[in-house]
Amino acid sequence: MKKQTMTLAGVPAVLYGERSRRAYLYLHGKNGCKEEAERFAATACEAGWQVLAIDLPEHGARKNSPEQLLPWVVVPELQAVYARMKPVWAHIRLYGVSIGAWLAMQALQADAPEKTLLVSPVVDMEALITNMMQYAHVTEEQLRRAGEIPTDLGETLSWPYLCWVREHPLSWHGRTQVLYGDQDALTSRTMIERFRQESGAHLTIMEGGEHWFHTPVQMAVLQTWEEANF
Repeated sequence: MKKQTMTLAGVPAVLYGERSRRAYLYLHGKNGCKEEAERFAATACEAGWQVLAIDLPEHGARKNSPEQLLPWVVVPELQAVYARMKPVWAHIRLYGVSIGAWLAMQALQADAPEKTLLVSPVVDMEALITNMMQYAHVTEEQLRRAGEIPTDLGETLSWPYLCWVREHPLSWHGRTQVLYGDQDALTSRTMIERFRQESGAHLTIMEGGEHWFHTPVQMAVLQTWEEANF
């Protein structure tokens, strides 16, 4: 499988597959990197698609870069990458994982790709943040005054982040396939069902599946889902 590393709109990227007019934009999740797209690319490229994957800030080739994984940083980046893709590929689809899925939907909700595959997507960031606040026994007033508060979960609560999320509600529509594990610790069944109803997405639920698909059984389900829906 052909593989080409590049920089697109200033962002490190890797492109898989032979030249085509059809491409997927692949967004990894937290602690991931652009190279993890290679597994999916093996399926998509065989069917005539190319796969363009990029590193989100603080990940992959950008681990030591000054940019941070913040929506007001990433959303304009993704919009710039997407704008660079549109003259090259006549057909563009999206593959998003976890927070990468949420960031991609935030960036592209006004210009959605022709089809979208989402794996364990974060679909209600405000609820996720407020749940973390409750777990850490942090009130909104405490967070507003402090600006940022580290937690035992390894995540830092941020007042500017919460404000941005509230000011930018997610409104997603278009052909969307979602794979969700019913043991997902970040996104509840209620959250994902509400997203399904509001977006019109088709939801596939893996009983016993987790937020991170990594066991042999989970990976087999993921592979089967991809082959059926890409």
